Amino acid sequence: MRIALPLFTPSPRATIVIAGFAPVALLVGALAPGAWIVAPALGAALLLLVLLDAAFAGQLADLRLIAPSDAEVGQETRLTVLAEIAGKYGDAKPVVAVGLDPRLAPGGRAEIALTPDQGVWSGTATLSPVRRGTGEISRLWLRWNGPLGLATRIASRPVGGAIRIWPDISPVKSPALQIFLRDAQFGLIARRIRGEGTEFEALADYEPGMDRRRIDWKSSARHGRLYAKEYETERNNQIVFAFDCGAAMCEPVEGLPRIDRAVTAALTTAYVALRAGDRVSLFGFAAHPQVSTPFVSGSRQFHRLQSAAAGLDYHAEEPNFTLALSTLSARLQRRSLVVLFSEFTDPTSAELMIENVGRLVERHRVLFVVLADAELAGLAAQEPASLQAVAMAVTATTLQRQRAIVLQRLRQMGVRVVEAPFAEFGTRLLDAYLSVKREGSIG
Repeated sequence: MRIALPLFTPSPRATIVIAGFAPVALLVGALAPGAWIVAPALGAALLLLVLLDAAFAGQLADLRLIAPSDAEVGQETRLTVLAEIAGKYGDAKPVVAVGLDPRLAPGGRAEIALTPDQGVWSGTATLSPVRRGTGEISRLWLRWNGPLGLATRIASRPVGGAIRIWPDISPVKSPALQIFLRDAQFGLIARRIRGEGTEFEALADYEPGMDRRRIDWKSSARHGRLYAKEYETERNNQIVFAFDCGAAMCEPVEGLPRIDRAVTAALTTAYVALRAGDRVSLFGFAAHPQVSTPFVSGSRQFHRLQSAAAGLDYHAEEPNFTLALSTLSARLQRRSLVVLFSEFTDPTSAELMIENVGRLVERHRVLFVVLADAELAGLAAQEPASLQAVAMAVTATTLQRQRAIVLQRLRQMGVRVVEAPFAEFGTRLLDAYLSVKREGSIG
């Protein structure tokens, strides 16, 4: 693509030279008034040098941006810029500024220094998207200097591209999880799986290493040898991942909103649940229910959950637990495991949540999942170096105590609470799901 001759401006170096000539011109005018013509001559010579430098800077022949069509929130993605500058002299490296959506880069701007590569200038920027959605890439600006560094040429062109930012599913693709699924008992073959579960299946010879609680003492006494009970692993359960998309869940934790960390943990557990033969659904809400998917089964349907999770938007409003959880409860026709991701700041704001979760517990198994507040813990543990630090520590300790009271009330209602730092969030949720499944308390 041929691009028109770009504009040029004096470079910072030319500005410094002009500023240096000004005192010289004043000194010449003061000491030798008859030589005043020297100052305009020097200015004209400098202007001529700027024009010549701009001419030898070369003309932009082509400017291209190579960007992926998809990326994952919190994961690195690369932008590559290629520029062809005909007739360029000198070693000054061109620089490209990319105007893009702030969810792709802080401030909506990325800068790339280009280097020569087989006659073409190229450069790469690594971005880490901070929110899901569609990130627009609007325009490219390219600037490069002449061989003397006195003139800077500037060219721009619209891009009109976009990158779709999906939920992060890197834990699903991790070798550790794939090895776990490969070696796990469940979800690999379509047959009745014997082992841990709740429904009695058969008796087998007791072997060292088995749980002693599985020994059937009556049968063992009758036959004169130890027998252990085997159970059928519970399958085809309904699992609902419910997301609070309100203001508190949109606050960042280590650079990413809480809701995005919750989505990553939920999709990882959902993938394991699908492989385990369970049925999975997503439900998102803020002031009103936002997303509600039908139950899907089989790992081949995982992409439907990923697409639905990408539609969980960010809402700067308080969630309506009464409307959301009553809507969810009316939709569930059989006992299910409801995994609720939420956040609260004080007992008053959590009161409605506790009341509605209590109604949900009457018919369903509930997991309440919340990120540990590392910032609050840091404030509570800081050194009392000043009165302000002491006041902040006391306030943080009070909030921690109130938070613990809310979580304890949920536990007393029969809710299983998972509170973990973001680095352990997905692992702790997966452990909780597998533990509930082993207990057989879903169906």
